[in-house]
Parts: sequence; structure tokens; C-alpha cells
Amino acid sequence: MVDSDPVPSSSPGFGTSVFPFRKSRPNALPTRTSILPILLPPSTLRPVAFRTFTRKHNLTISSSALQTLATFVGKHCGSGWREEGLAERVLDEVAKGWKKAGGGVIVDEGKGASLRAILQTLEGNMSGGRVVSGKQTSADEALARTTSPGQGCRRSKAETPLSAVMAPEGEKSIESPDSASHPRHWIRVIEAFDIPRLTYNVDKKYFEVARSKPTLFPPSSHRTNLFRDRYNVVHQRLLRHESFQSPSGLPSMLRQSPSSLAFSQGYKLTPIANLLGRNGTSHLILGLLSVSPTGDLTVSDLTGNIALDLKHARIVPGDGAWLAPGMFVLVDGIYEEEENIRGSTLGGNSGVGGAIGGVFVGVSICGPPCERRETSLGMNNQQSGREVSSSGGLGWIDFLGVGSERARGPKMRQIEANYLQDVHGSAKGGRRLRVAVLGEVNLDNMRTFDALRRVFSVYNDLRLDDRPNIFILTGNFVQKAIINSSGQAGSIEYKEYFDALSVTLSDFPTLLQHSTFIFVPGDNDPWSAAFSAGAASPIPRHAIPELFTTRVKRAFAAANSQMDPTQSSEPPGEAIWTSNPSRLTLFGPVHDIAIFRDDISNRLRRSAVNLSYDQDSAMAEDVNTGPRETNTPKYSDQTSDQTSDQSLQVDTNSNIASSAILSARKLVKSVLDQGNLSPFPLSLRPVLWDYGSSLQLYPLPTALILADPEAAPFCITYEGCHVMNPGRLVPDGELPTVRWVEYDVLKNRGKVKQERF
Repeated sequence: MVDSDPVPSSSPGFGTSVFPFRKSRPNALPTRTSILPILLPPSTLRPVAFRTFTRKHNLTISSSALQTLATFVGKHCGSGWREEGLAERVLDEVAKGWKKAGGGVIVDEGKGASLRAILQTLEGNMSGGRVVSGKQTSADEALARTTSPGQGCRRSKAETPLSAVMAPEGEKSIESPDSASHPRHWIRVIEAFDIPRLTYNVDKKYFEVARSKPTLFPPSSHRTNLFRDRYNVVHQRLLRHESFQSPSGLPSMLRQSPSSLAFSQGYKLTPIANLLGRNGTSHLILGLLSVSPTGDLTVSDLTGNIALDLKHARIVPGDGAWLAPGMFVLVDGIYEEEENIRGSTLGGNSGVGGAIGGVFVGVSICGPPCERRETSLGMNNQQSGREVSSSGGLGWIDFLGVGSERARGPKMRQIEANYLQDVHGSAKGGRRLRVAVLGEVNLDNMRTFDALRRVFSVYNDLRLDDRPNIFILTGNFVQKAIINSSGQAGSIEYKEYFDALSVTLSDFPTLLQHSTFIFVPGDNDPWSAAFSAGAASPIPRHAIPELFTTRVKRAFAAANSQMDPTQSSEPPGEAIWTSNPSRLTLFGPVHDIAIFRDDISNRLRRSAVNLSYDQDSAMAEDVNTGPRETNTPKYSDQTSDQTSDQSLQVDTNSNIASSAILSARKLVKSVLDQGNLSPFPLSLRPVLWDYGSSLQLYPLPTALILADPEAAPFCITYEGCHVMNPGRLVPDGELPTVRWVEYDVLKNRGKVKQERF
């Protein structure tokens, strides 16, 4: 017999009340137990918070956050916060919600997650001081209950677990294994204007989001902040280097010779302002290399600037990198006061503009050492980056807006392992993830279309799993700047070039259906070329306007219309027009590829400092300097050999090939050591002040596409970052040849490919 829960009689014989209580249904909501709020001091809650946040979840809680949590616990847990363990359970849920929201190591309002939003969500899931995971928190359901009193116990939606409520947007899809069945679902192109604007807080030693709204016409103080932020990032990175760490074992130091004692104790940086009154002493300084109005080299930090004398200095390592104004450098040398300098114009501006009187005589100079991506994010090197350590690093920071390494990295790697073939093993389908990079695609050159047809034909004849999933085409898409005067090509001609490209793409519908095409503009492309006439325009720069790209998009739409969406879970092919520079991410924070189109090698050659000091005599000196020990290049032998073979294929002279390899290494080291895509003065390479953080290469990306047509094609790995330059698609003055780079995402290795057409 089915129990229909009848209402019993109210007669005295049954002893029932006039208003009886119905039996609770299994789907009924739990009744709310009344809690008497108390005033809980933060100091009383601190031991419980330390045990939960720090010891259990490796988080640090600020004083303001502790005050907020004490108020919340006292209000919702009452006097049972300690005896019944209610506070510890609540704090544990808050810590889990903070991690799922991508918050940082320091729990504070506005540091990667919203503590108030987490507490508001948690408040709706509490009953009697305890967290109820199956409780409704939807605003629509609450509205339904208030508008329909007679159906208050009926549920319009399924119960939502607390973990799903606290998960940030995009995190819920990861929980479902069938949410995406193809790797191209996880491809995301991030424009430079959409990258989070992060600044390094020196006091808290952490990155935080800039509060000011970005604009193209900011106040002049933002220009100073641009270089201050660059200095703070380089400085904190340098202080974590092993050469600047003090050893823990004092007895081992005492057994060393006096010459090696300085290195064993760790190098120390001296602020420029502290050089005053220390004539004839040796120091190691870090600062911005610049040129004074009088034409002399100076170095500046946050405390001041001083003139440099590099007549007897040498670059460490010799000819290993370019050092130009606008770069941060480490200089080891001796300070000489102004009155001790005779017959020299250096040091004559004491006290003017923060300048320190005297001159700093450099003995050796180099760029700051680079830091590997695993070290910056606190990842475990022994596990090849597959796991994250519990101490150190910046793994909780979402640098690109795709999720932090600690919050989403392990889940995304699991998804990658499910869909893609492992490098050393076999997996389902034999899937690969490849990227084809084509540089300097000049559409006003008729040979370019023949070269494109040859490249597309090579991949069109392969089986589907061997084709590239992504094609990256970088400008300049025309050889001369697009301006409507002086007899140059105008906007009408420019649109016709892309219309011709759409005709070429339409001949390969299979590639359009199964690939993503990314277009990155150059300095000659509209609209910046309209006022720069092909000169260095401010970066970052916007994508090519949609006015010129309609025919190309129409070609993709026509190809995708021939596909049957019910037969495959693969997303349709698409054309993405992005900014310069931009970021390409695959599987969230797992694969980060930076893309930048710039003639950076020529700019470095023109502006680099030329030290004429004899290298042989410098090597004969017995000088124990910090830069010589801290900045040794670490290139991948496998990639270097590969680059050598490819250069030999291009150049018949082995000396020329060897010179191309050295130039490529020099370029890669110069850029990655600075941790910035544009380490130049604003007069040489303009930068939009409020978007300067989008040029940062910290932490290092997994790969960098440095499209420089003036440099020879190369593929080199330096400190774990694989740098590729496709060069020119059609080299000048040679036989009909096409060259490009094919990048294997799983192996993190690229290869320069060449074909005749």
C-alpha cells in the first residue's frame, strides 16, 4: 500500500493537534536551524585558519581576509564554531573554492578571485552552521519558490553540487569527459588587448591586476610605470637565481679559497644611490641601459642613474647577445667619484635628474639570466612539468586569462592525454597536433600564390591525422605600406589581394574544413600603415579590419557547408584575424605560443652597443665577475644540430651557415633574457603604455614564433622555450623555393621545411 501521507484527524481520541506536521519527503529541503551569531575576534580564529589554509592548502591569508572570514564564521556558525568543528569545515570549503576560482597563493580580495563571491555562494549552501552540497542556490529557483507558494517543495532543476557552483566559467566543461572530442576545441587565440594587465607588487611579491582602465591616451605617469614594471619583473626574477642566493652551510664556505668565497656567498646587487661615498669599490648593479642627452651611456634603476665607462668592459659571454639601449643589464665594475675623474666629461651632471656624480667603470656586462617556465610557475622539473610543487612559483596566477597552471593544468593535461597521441607511445587514432608557420606572405607578389599552392598541396595529399591543425600566416601581406597617396597601393588594391587569396584557399576545401587559419599583420598592413608609411608603428597593433577579409571568410563558410556535422565531432574550420603580437594557447595553460612579427634583428644590429675591448686580453685577466657565472647560454643540442643541417641546405658555404646559427642564438638569447618582445626605447619602437604588459615574456612561453624576414629561418630551444623563425615564404634572388616551419606541439620542436615550386 502506498503511503500517501494522509492528514490525521484532529479529534481528541487521536490526540492530534489542529495543525499537524506532515512527514518530510525525501526531496524536501532541509529545515534551517537557527544560529545565534557571536562576535569572533580574528586573533581567535587565526590558529584554525593557519591550520586549514597554510598547512592543508598551501595558502597564505591576509589580515583583511581573516577579518572577513571571522565575521562570516561568527555569524553563520555561532558558538559551535570550535567544539563542533564548524569553522574548520567552512574554511576548508572556502579554500577549495578559492583554488577553483584561480586565486593566488595569498588569499585577499581582488587577487585572482573574489572572496566575497565565494562567501556569498557558500552562505546560500549553509544550514545550521554546516555546508549542504545539495542545497539550491539558483536565483531562478528562489524566485520560483517565492512566486509559487503552493509548490514550494517541487524542484524545477536538478540539484547542483557545491563544487560545480564554485567552479569558474569554463571549469564545468572540464568535468565532463565528453564535453569535447577533438583537440581543436581547445585552441584559443588571445589578442594583446585581451591579455590581463598584470603588475608586480614589490611589497607583496605578487602579481596583481591593474586597476586603471586602459586607454590610448593615458597620463604621462603611465610611461614611467611601463619601465618600472619591467624593472620589478626582472629584479624579482634575478633575486631568485641560484647565484644570488646565500648558502645555508657556513662550514663549507670557510673551507673555500678567498677567490671563490665571493661567489659561494652569492652575488649582491647594489642600488645606484648607494654608490655615493664609496669611491674605488667594486659593485654589481642592475639597471636600464640608456643614452643621456649628451650622448653618453648611462644605467638607471629606481634610485638613480649614473654614467657608464665601458672602454675596458667585455660582454659575457663573448658575442653571445646584443646589448642595446632600452635593455636591462648587469654591470660589474668600480665606482669612481666625480672629483677623481680628470679630463673627462662623464659625471659632470651630478644631482641633475637623479644622476649620481662620478662614473661607473665597467669590467663586464651582460643581460639578466633567463628563468625557465617550470621555475617561474613552481612546477616539478623531475616530472617534466607534469606536476606542480607545493612551494614557490607563481602557478596560481592566470597570466593569459585561460586559467592558472595549478587550477587547470592537471585537468587539461589529462584531456590532452585522452585525445592526442603520446610522444613515445601509441594512442587512439594516432593523432598529432601540428602547426604550420608561414612568414612574410606578400600577396602583391605573384610568386607567393604559387608558393602557397605548393604548401597546401603538400598537406592536402597527407592523411587527415598528419595534416597541421593550425596554419599561421604572418605579414607583411604587402611589400609597400598601404596609404592612399604618393602613388602607393590603397585600400581597394589591398582588398583585391585578399580576394585573390580566397580563390587560392577555395581550391583546398579539405584544409579549410579541418584547420584553423590565423593571420597576424605586419607594419605595412592597415590601418597603422596609413600614418606610419611602413615605419615602426606602435605595438600592440590591432588585427586587419574586417573590411578586407570578407571573401576569405566566405571561402571557409562555403567549405564548411559541405561537411556533415552529425558524422564528426570536429569543429568546423575557421579564419582568425588577430593582433600583433598575440598568444595561441592549446589545452589552456599547457601550451602557450607567443606570436610576434617584427624586424627585430636589424633593429638590434643598428642600436647595439659596440665594445671594442680586445677579447683575448680580457680572457687573460683574472677577474671573478658575477655575470660570467650567471648567464651561460643553455641551448638544446638536438635543436642546434637540426638548425645546423637546415642552414647547410640553404647556404652552400659552411662558414655562412655557421654564422647564421650564431646570429640566431644571439637573437634568441637577447630577447628571452630581457623577457620582453620589444626591449627598445620608445623613440625606437613605440609601445602603447597601458598595454605594455602584453609584451612580457614572463613566464616564458612554451614556444615563440619570432617572425623576422630579415633573419635566416631557424628553430632553437633556449631554457625550455622553443623559438622559431619561418623567414620569408619566398626567398629573394633564388630559384622558385618556398620555406616554412612545421611545429610539433607535443614534442615542442619545429623544423624548417623547403620545397620547389
